[in-house]
Amino acid sequence: MKRFGFAIWGCGAISKIHAEAICSIDGARLVGAYDINGDALKKFCVDFGIEAFRDIDTLLESADIDAVCICLPSGLHHEAALRCIESGKNVVIEKPIALTSEEADDITKKAEKKGVFVTVISQLRFSEAARRVKDIVDSGKLGTITLGNAHMKYWRSDEYYETSKWRGTWKMDGGGALMNQGIHGVDLLQYFMGKVVSVLAVAKTLVHKIETEDTLTAVLEYENGAVGTIQATTSVYPGYNRRIEICGSKGSVVLCEDRIEICDVEGEEKPKTEDRLYSTAGSPMNMDSNLHALQLKSFIEDVITKRTPLLDAREGKKSVDIICAIYKSAQTGKKIYL
Repeated sequence: MKRFGFAIWGCGAISKIHAEAICSIDGARLVGAYDINGDALKKFCVDFGIEAFRDIDTLLESADIDAVCICLPSGLHHEAALRCIESGKNVVIEKPIALTSEEADDITKKAEKKGVFVTVISQLRFSEAARRVKDIVDSGKLGTITLGNAHMKYWRSDEYYETSKWRGTWKMDGGGALMNQGIHGVDLLQYFMGKVVSVLAVAKTLVHKIETEDTLTAVLEYENGAVGTIQATTSVYPGYNRRIEICGSKGSVVLCEDRIEICDVEGEEKPKTEDRLYSTAGSPMNMDSNLHALQLKSFIEDVITKRTPLLDAREGKKSVDIICAIYKSAQTGKKIYL
């Protein structure tokens, strides 16, 4: 039986995570890669023993490739996704799906018209702890949900921004601490809490020499009546673990990275916490490929069985909608309704 073939477009730091994830999946095969930087491409392909495609058109014409992982700077995601879709390839897009809601809608419409599958990487949804939190919230055990908070108090060095000039720019990063580092927390928060109906935010650049924010706080209102906050920074040394807090009239649950730190439910014994703790609070280099592998394995099954991915383009757009509304609020000083 033919193994599901992947290629990677872009040979930056995140591409290694994708490559390792693909290579760990039974029934999957990493076919090759392409990058405009010839030296980076050569090294990457030698490291993984795969084909170095001389141009993107040749890669997209390959019959061995079933899906392309887009691992480019965020500002190139939209255009790259459209090229893959037009060629009939299924697409895996590293977060974010795009920099604007309009671009995300464009990807959705064209993928549906072409009949190809799209998934947007938000690997934290695939952790056992996140699945348990989702089940707890959906079960109603927490009673009336009153608060939903996400705190991403991270640290990134000046070198982090200086070595990749696209980071911290509006044109190529689409924002700062919230769009880049905070988007996973935003996705989890709305996944657990449901639709956000309004935001009111303050954003500042306090530490780094970048165009975009490195420190942000937003107040949210949810469709279910609850309220909450989002904090996203790259200005807090040495960086602290992501916390998602869901609180209600009969209980509360707190997800710290991929471990349930608190689970207090009326009438139930406290469960044991897991030992594993996945954290990129101080450095993105602390990421491993395990959760990416779970998402990519699920995506292969989605394509084969023609099942809608848990994180399809429509779902991936939700966090971008919220983030863009928060930025608009910060820029105008007004409450923004979604």
